[in-house]
Amino acid sequence: MYVAHLTLRDFRSYESAEIALDPGISAFIGPNGHGKTNLVEAVGYVALHGSHRVSTDAPLVRQGAPRAIVRAGVVRDERRALIELEINPGRANRARLNRSPVQRPREVLGMLRTVLFAPEDLVLVKGDPGDRRRFMDELLTVRAPRFAGVRSDYDRVLKQRNALLKSAAQHRRAPGPEVISTLDVWDTHLARTGAELLGARLDLVAALRPLVAKAYGALAPGGVADLEYRASAGEELSTDRAELGEKLLAAMAEARRNELERGVSLVGPHRDELLLKLGDLPARGYASHGESWSFALALRLAAFELLRADGDDPVLILDDVFAELDTGRRERLAELVAPAEQVLITAAVPADVPERLTGAAYDVAEGEVTRVR
Repeated sequence: MYVAHLTLRDFRSYESAEIALDPGISAFIGPNGHGKTNLVEAVGYVALHGSHRVSTDAPLVRQGAPRAIVRAGVVRDERRALIELEINPGRANRARLNRSPVQRPREVLGMLRTVLFAPEDLVLVKGDPGDRRRFMDELLTVRAPRFAGVRSDYDRVLKQRNALLKSAAQHRRAPGPEVISTLDVWDTHLARTGAELLGARLDLVAALRPLVAKAYGALAPGGVADLEYRASAGEELSTDRAELGEKLLAAMAEARRNELERGVSLVGPHRDELLLKLGDLPARGYASHGESWSFALALRLAAFELLRADGDDPVLILDDVFAELDTGRRERLAELVAPAEQVLITAAVPADVPERLTGAAYDVAEGEVTRVR
């Protein structure tokens, strides 16, 4: 799989851009602040319908423009598809496939798969549990786009349940039978959607563990990395969805008094944690800067291998990564990613790109993109 063409209209700093791309290595070189990351961010947006830099769409639209357009020509198994996303802050986004409108943008999810490495990835190790939950859920959606709907359903139910709990807590008295009956209904809905999401995460972590260990060992020889999923519903969970639903219902029943007092849902996938371990210690708080970088990269490399095992290589994006690495990690990472079908790299200077990754090169300066090699 590779992106053969990228078109931008009013995306970030670009009023207009047209870029032809080939399989293999492509490096975008230029000073910081001139638009390199905007290009690969657009590719990632086509894959995930979200940015790795911001949580809302508004910053993606060029100042003064009403909307932004990102169009990507994707080649997969010698078949070509033209995917277009229209980004409308404050309104529903739109999508087209081969120039024909689709009912919902979600319908084109999965047609382009990407794995993106960026300096922001350090939050996967050093950040809050929500950052690691987002990593899992994004990977689930890339592998099976239907999980975008599962997560949306879960978030909708959680919002409604939290609103009921908050209202009950504000009244500072024992909730009446009507509140309890309504809460029972939301418990059932949350357990059903939560079981689907929780089971998928457990399956995902089981598949990732050996891949993360292997990738970390390649980046930091002698190091031992592992993953552990800690669920708010309890320990030693099966992946059977019906059993998980029962576990969630039982955990919610046990936590109900505290939830009513605090006005918030305390049980469910939104409260779970993916623990990253170096040896027997949690990476967060114990890992050095270099170890943290290696672990973050190992997570992305494991995601790449998992997606590759599904049938074809995702597009690899390395956004200003090599400047952050020492020489040894830089060369080992280059060796690991070089065989991918397409690798898109951003760097401030040519020297930041390892010789192992020599390929097409584009100069990016003041919003202009020019192929120079």
